[in-house]
Amino acid sequence: MSSPEKRTEHRAGFVNIIGNPNVGKSTLMNALVGEKLSIVTAKAQTTRHRIMGIVNTDDYQIVYSDTPGMLKPNYRLQEDMMKFVDAAIGDADIILYVTDVVEKADKNGEYIQKLQRVECPVVVAINKIDISDQPKVLQLMSYWKELLPDALVIPVSAKERFNLDSVLNAIVSKLPVSPPWFDKDQFTDRNLRFFASEIIREKILENYSQEIPYSCEVAVESFKEGKDRYEISAVIFVMRDSQKGIIIGKAGSALKKTGTEARIEMEDFFQKKVFLQLFVKVDSDWRENRRELRKFGYEE
Repeated sequence: MSSPEKRTEHRAGFVNIIGNPNVGKSTLMNALVGEKLSIVTAKAQTTRHRIMGIVNTDDYQIVYSDTPGMLKPNYRLQEDMMKFVDAAIGDADIILYVTDVVEKADKNGEYIQKLQRVECPVVVAINKIDISDQPKVLQLMSYWKELLPDALVIPVSAKERFNLDSVLNAIVSKLPVSPPWFDKDQFTDRNLRFFASEIIREKILENYSQEIPYSCEVAVESFKEGKDRYEISAVIFVMRDSQKGIIIGKAGSALKKTGTEARIEMEDFFQKKVFLQLFVKVDSDWRENRRELRKFGYEE
């Protein structure tokens, strides 16, 4: 008689991704999850919310959580964004700290001090090694190992998907034994309405310069699923009349371009036709007003 096959205990946990702006946190999470859940642009402060991406196998469930880039807040919106970061540090089973080969390693050092005190495992991913050289990468690995002696330090390129298996294996090895936290067919905690607003905001970040993207927020006011398509109506909020004019553009050309690009990406993401209407409104105080921030999903 053959011996019974040994069953592996199921593992599950929350892997919270933190780091400074523009180090590639969202690109890394999207690559690890295998879905584009967090918007990615070259601009800082692209991520404003905490977004979960869930990876499932028979043996484990990893709940990744992307967070805004760490910064010193200048207004209430940014204060709320940093609350997401602080919460992610406090409720993580594993912290995935993302740095890169470009930033100053001591930037926002108070968060490094927090990492030195956490009880959960820490994995440091040094991103963008594709634009560096081996001596610089080895120097950075040594620096981070000295700074966080208990952490695993792994060089990666999220853009080129290099060495991501090492990150995955490190995470799986440190996951706690646990049943899954979410249904095994679920890949995010967010609904389609949220992703519609984020896709529109991504196109604003890509199509407008200077302060315009940071003065904008998007609210999906109507999201209807028909037989053949989604019908979506959204409002872009800006802070001044002059910004409204820039968003709309001459004869509506800029808004039309943004809407077309957003619709095409939504159709790819939703795998269904989309009819999208965009409107622009002025709300001078939305970044400071608690009621408005709550409407946009920032205030608890």
